[in-house]
Amino acid sequence: MLEGKAVVGETDMLQKMQQDALHLAAEALDSFDEFDRVYGPGWQCIVGTDFGSFVTHCFGCFIHFQIGSLAILLFRGSAGPENPAADKDHDFAVKS
Repeated sequence: MLEGKAVVGETDMLQKMQQDALHLAAEALDSFDEFDRVYGPGWQCIVGTDFGSFVTHCFGCFIHFQIGSLAILLFRGSAGPENPAADKDHDFAVKS
């Protein structure tokens, strides 16, 4: 999906752990771009068990759900192309 080499900004991880993180992120980007293919670019996903967020998203392009103790936040950022049915952006705060 993305071309080029990852550039690490800040880290305190061991080198091996960094390499694993970059490798798995590249695999995920290559394998799981379904929402971008089907619904257009600009989708963001946050997955975890304990996180808070405040995001701006396109109208009709936001879901926060849980599977067991795992929380998933999926949204299309307001900087992405508009959803044809959308007429404005919305802000939404989540605490998982």
